[in-house]
Order: sequence, then structure tokens, then C-alpha cells
Amino acid sequence: MSNQDPKDPNKGRRRSSDWYGKADKDGFGHRSWMKNRGLPADQFDGRPIIGICNTWSEFNPCNAHFRDIAERVKRGVYEAGGVPMEFPVFSNSESQLRPTAMLYRNLASMDVEESIRGLPMDGVVLLVGCDKTTPALMMGAASCDLPTLVVSGGPMLNGRYKGQLMGSGTHTWKFSEMVKAGEMTLEEFMSAEQDNSRSAGHCMTMGTASTMASFAESIGIALHTNAAIPAVDSRRYVLAQLAGRRIVEMVRQDIKMSDLLKKENFENAIMVNGAIGGSTNAVVHMLAIAGRMGINITLDDWDRLGRDIPCLVNLMPSGEYLMEDFFYAGGLPAVIKELQQWINKDAMTANGNTIWENCQDAECYSRDVIYSVNKPFKPNGGIAVLKGNLAPDGAIIKPSAASPNLMVHRGRAVVFESIEEYHSRIDDPELDIDETCIMVLKYCGPKGYPGMAEVGNMGLPSKVLKKGITDMVRISDARMSGTAYGTVVLHTAPEAAAGGPLAFVENGDFIELDVPNRKLNLEISDEELAKRKAGWNGFSSPYERGYTKIYVDHVNQANQGADLDFLVGKSGTPILRESH
Repeated sequence: MSNQDPKDPNKGRRRSSDWYGKADKDGFGHRSWMKNRGLPADQFDGRPIIGICNTWSEFNPCNAHFRDIAERVKRGVYEAGGVPMEFPVFSNSESQLRPTAMLYRNLASMDVEESIRGLPMDGVVLLVGCDKTTPALMMGAASCDLPTLVVSGGPMLNGRYKGQLMGSGTHTWKFSEMVKAGEMTLEEFMSAEQDNSRSAGHCMTMGTASTMASFAESIGIALHTNAAIPAVDSRRYVLAQLAGRRIVEMVRQDIKMSDLLKKENFENAIMVNGAIGGSTNAVVHMLAIAGRMGINITLDDWDRLGRDIPCLVNLMPSGEYLMEDFFYAGGLPAVIKELQQWINKDAMTANGNTIWENCQDAECYSRDVIYSVNKPFKPNGGIAVLKGNLAPDGAIIKPSAASPNLMVHRGRAVVFESIEEYHSRIDDPELDIDETCIMVLKYCGPKGYPGMAEVGNMGLPSKVLKKGITDMVRISDARMSGTAYGTVVLHTAPEAAAGGPLAFVENGDFIELDVPNRKLNLEISDEELAKRKAGWNGFSSPYERGYTKIYVDHVNQANQGADLDFLVGKSGTPILRESH
């Protein structure tokens, strides 16, 4: 893949040359300070300067091995005749950061954008893994539009508990419900912690992290096979080194992010998301990335492109296997090959080939893990977009993770005005609820939580679980972890805090869910809805300072990607004023 030909027509004329190519006091200063690390003078002779954007943090276990990944990228950059420069950015840890990593996705994107724009790099490699790091870094890089490659950190090895596969996140929810139902002891639950996390890497279910790694590969911004190689597999380090070589070539060829990510690439990624049973979080992230790229992708595109795509991948939370098994079965290339009747085959990818050139010879090694389109794992894999008087701007549901018997359902609303009220009431024996009811959670959207936390997959009441019931319809303006499952309606827009109809649902109202016909309706009259809205006291955020205030004041709704309104669109990488 690498081209080490010293002939380089753009040598000395790249963006970094404005820092390192001048024979004056400014150039002297920039070069001299960098040389305190012992760098030879020829490192500043016009070679491509490659930024390695690292989200390593000991508070972010998914990305804790990224120092090693970065070293492999550097090796590839050097081999191809470039100069690597690693830099840190905000690492929004999904498992540790409160109130939710999603609140800080946009902050991390700002960090990335300003770092790329302000520093002397000609191209950038984004090291991503944990859920929000992939969209955050892609959003920031999209706003700058330099030659860009994504390298994902890879999933953990399979979890195992008492000889059975254990999926990160998925079994956390499952075992927690089993404890509440009296089917598992608290001691057994606690003992499973170490079995769940056996190696470096992100969640090994088809959760948000694996979904976004698959998104990066299927949209064409990551190298072929990026999605599924386990974090501790030697091939993950080979991929990182090849990415280092390739980004130097991309700089020499001036292949920018906008040259790769066309609308057909986004469409491919939507279809692949359906086939893998990908996370609902991909919807809000892709809408935000498309917004930064200036590409018109909407919820209607998600519904249109995903409606006919079957789910082909038998992975938790929709199935029984994990990402390690997916890799051994052939990984994402085998899935894309199955989609040949739908995908845009001529869409270009980061390695210089079309998506079809990358995948046309892919093989499947296990039909227990990757099914064929002629005999799919589940008939519906796409994200269904629901609309109605309860969600005028849309809500979403993941059919592959839902119960077929609940896809058409009418039930009495049991309303929780906040996540705190839910926690305080859900296991109260006096709570008037049964399995036919619909649980409604308010004020957990972008403004309301704030940050649109992953609380939409509310656990069921203990008294329902003890009947052997494992699923109920749940509706909120929140998100759901990609590792979770159930008949859960999410991202209801406008959210309650923005005065959306969800704010006006009352206990005892009846709600109609009709997924086949894409309907979500509150069974009250328009007049009654207007009356309730007129009596609403509005939403007042308690956050009056710092980034959180900026977020609440400027965040868009879920159907627009929940980006900050002033960040939508790209502004490129102009050469900024000198610093002295």
C-alpha cells in the first residue's frame, strides 16, 4: 500500500509548510521548539505531517490500549515517508462519565476540530473505539476536511460466565433483571463482573462501539476489515500500521474527507447498519456527521433504506454470538457481499478501492453467525421511524431487538416525569402497572437530561418480571444503549423539555404503537393536547454555567443529530494568524 517514492510534487507546498517551511524567525521558532525532542532536520523538509488524534485515557477502558495502537500508526507513517505527531483530545468514556458521554460528544468534536485547524498537520488519523469517540472525532474532522482515516481499537474478547457466552452490556441488563425476578443471586451477579471484561477493547456485543466501527468501515473512512478484528489480535496492529502508510498516500494524493464521504457512502452505511442489527445510536450520530459534511441525510432516509434490509448477523443483543465470533465468521466484508443487490457498489473507500472491489470476494465461514439474504437471521434489520401526534418529528425503534408480539400494541400509559421518579416508583408494589401498559419516561432528551442519556430501556417492574414477562413497550425522548434490547421507542422528537407532545402525556392515556405502519399516536383529541400544552409550565434547566449551559442553549433535536446549532456545516482549515 505504501509509496516511498521520494518524488513528491507537493513537497514544501503543503499546509504544514506554513509552519516548518519558512526561512525566517517564525519558521526558526516552529522548527526549533520541535527539535527539542531530538528530531533530525529532514523531518521538516516538506514531508507530510500526520496528526494522530488519540482518545487514550485511563478513565476510558475501551481505549486504554491506544498508546500501542498509536505507535503502530506512527511506524506506518514513517515507513511511507511522513512525520507522525500524536496529540490528545477529550476522551468521553461511555462507562465512567456522568451524566452521560453523549453530553460531551459535541465538546470532544470541538476539541478535535480546533486542534486540527490550529496545528500544522496535513492529514489526520483518528483513534476511536468507545461509543462516542467515533462520532465525536469524525464530526470534528469533517468540519476541517483534511485527508482523514479512522482506526478503531477493536472489541474485547468474548465474555464467558459459567461456560456460557457473556456479552458486555447485554448481560448487565439481563442479569440485573434476573436478580429482580429472583432467578439469580446478588452474589452470582457480582461474581460475573470480571468474566464480562477479559481484555482490552470496547464492548464485544453489536452495541454502539461495534456499530460505529462498522459504520466507519462501511462508509469508507476506515480501512477494509476495520470493524471486527479483536483489540488484542495481532491483526489489529497490522491494520494500524497499514493505516499509517495509507494516510501519507492520501495526503500526497490530496484525498480529503469530502472526497470520500458522498451521499452514496452514507446510504451504504445505513443499509449495513440494518444488516448487522446495529445500534439505534448510529442514527443520531450519522445525522450529526452528515450535518457537518453538508450532506442531506434525514430520518426518512433511515426508514426508506432500512425497510427492506434483513438482519443477517446473529449477535447480541439481537442474537447469541459476539464480535470475536463475527470476525472469525468473515466480519463486515462477508455481510456487505450479501447486500450486493442493494448497496452502491461504486462508492469509494479509504484504501482507494470501491466498496465492491473490497468485498466481492469475501467469504463467510459460519452461517450460524452471518446468515444469507435468502435465509436471513431476522426479516427486519433496519431502524423503523415512527411518526404521529406523539412524535411529530419522528421517533425510532429497532425491530430486530424488539418482541414481535408487541410491534402492534395499544396500552395504558404509566408516566414517569423523570428518571429519579422512575427509580423511586418502579418496584413499588402499589404501582398500577401490568405487562399490557406502556411505560413513558419524560425529560431525558438532549436538553432535558441533559445529553440524551441511555435510560430509554427502562427495567421492568419486579412484579411483572416475577410473572415471567421479559418485555413491555417503553417510550421516551432518551437513547438506549446499543447493548440493550426490547420493544423500546426512542429519540421522540421534539423532546419533552422542548415542549414536544411527550411532555403532555398523563397517566391513564392510551397510546397506539404500530411499527408496520410507522405510527405512534397518543389517543387524545387535538383540542385536549392544545389545552395541556397551554397549561404547561415549561422547562427550566438548572445548568447556568460552563459547557453544559452552552449545550442546553444550543443543542438541536434528535432528528437533527443533537449537534450544537452553530457547529453544523464545515469551515475547512484556513491558515490562521501567526501566534507571535
